[in-house]
Amino acid sequence: MEHQFNAFIDDVRTTHGANLVSIILYGSAAAGDFIPTHSDYNILIALNKITPDDLRNAHACVREWHRMGHPLPVYFTVSELQDSADVFPIEFNQMSKARKVLYGTDVLAGLNISVEFLRHQVEYELRSKLILLRRHYIPASTTEDGLKTLMAESLASFSALFGAVLLLHAIEPPVIKREITAMTVERLRLDGAVFERIFNIRQDNYVGKTDLVSLNRLFGEYMEQIEKVIDAVDAISRS
Repeated sequence: MEHQFNAFIDDVRTTHGANLVSIILYGSAAAGDFIPTHSDYNILIALNKITPDDLRNAHACVREWHRMGHPLPVYFTVSELQDSADVFPIEFNQMSKARKVLYGTDVLAGLNISVEFLRHQVEYELRSKLILLRRHYIPASTTEDGLKTLMAESLASFSALFGAVLLLHAIEPPVIKREITAMTVERLRLDGAVFERIFNIRQDNYVGKTDLVSLNRLFGEYMEQIEKVIDAVDAISRS
């Protein structure tokens, strides 16, 4: 990846010139739990100002980056990063915990991330992802590979939200997804074996039964644990 990163950084610097402030890698690749078959290289690009011309000029370098299978970068102005930290507390907390500056200034350092709206956003995101999980289960339920992929990929999203659940309980979360999930299991008294089995599937070292019946049973147990997390977050609003 070093060659790809260097080429991408050069292209972005050429495109934005003096307007470019920072290029930051965040997420799994920066945290240390990157899995090539499931994880992404997430990039944040910070500019002093963003106009349609800036975004249009970025088409060539972003298109090449995306063509190699990476997600499109997220663009922010430096002022927007500070102003948006209280609106997107989950996302910015994740970025600030697991990041690596590839170029320029560490614009995520010292962000004032408010937790005032954290509970509402956590519950919204959890419920939205549960609805999406149910929808995707319908076509995935008929094949072993479909079920394994659905559980492995969705757990990465849920475990990231579990970090915010820990923050709601005044617990500083770790940065590794498996560790975040284990701590959430302990705090909420969940069935950790369910998540462990899915993490093993995600890391291609699962030794349990992988027939369709067994995987569908695992999915049912998985969905039940997610519902318990949502119930725990909802209970906070009533306390």
